[in-house]
Amino acid sequence: MSSIDYDLKKIKGFAFDVDGVLSPSTIPLGEDGYPRRMVNIKDGYALQLAVKRGYKIAIITGGKGEAVKTRFESLGIKDIFMGASKKLPIFNEWMKSAGLSPEEVVFMGDDIPDLPCLRVAGLSCAPFDATWEVKETARYISPITGGYGCVRDILQQIMTAQDKWISDAEAFGW
Repeated sequence: MSSIDYDLKKIKGFAFDVDGVLSPSTIPLGEDGYPRRMVNIKDGYALQLAVKRGYKIAIITGGKGEAVKTRFESLGIKDIFMGASKKLPIFNEWMKSAGLSPEEVVFMGDDIPDLPCLRVAGLSCAPFDATWEVKETARYISPITGGYGCVRDILQQIMTAQDKWISDAEAFGW
């Protein structure tokens, strides 16, 4: 049973920030000055399953690292928007091109650049360690910190509510 105060059966799409959501907020820097992000394997499993189940998924990040794009493409995600200094126009265009209304979309972000998208999405979500401004805006705050399974938390609750989580043999593979 879900703890999210929203009609989860409406959800058809998800958009996620990367740093602080799909990776921890603290990121080691390489000798070349570029961030080295960690990812959560359980988030990855849930993302690839959501793709297989037909959900529309977008990654909208200010980051520019090629490793980020490679990681999410390997999970079957096609809509990856890098270097997004202003996320809302990208988010709106993605919803339009995917044929989604805001009420059908989750946006999960953790910091100030995510606020415009959080205000538009039908179900705005944040990891446990999001900034206070984001927590004030989010409809659902995951009990899990960014980069440690907060994406899995939201995906699993919604897919469970729609009987798409572990509903057939396809769920047991990558």
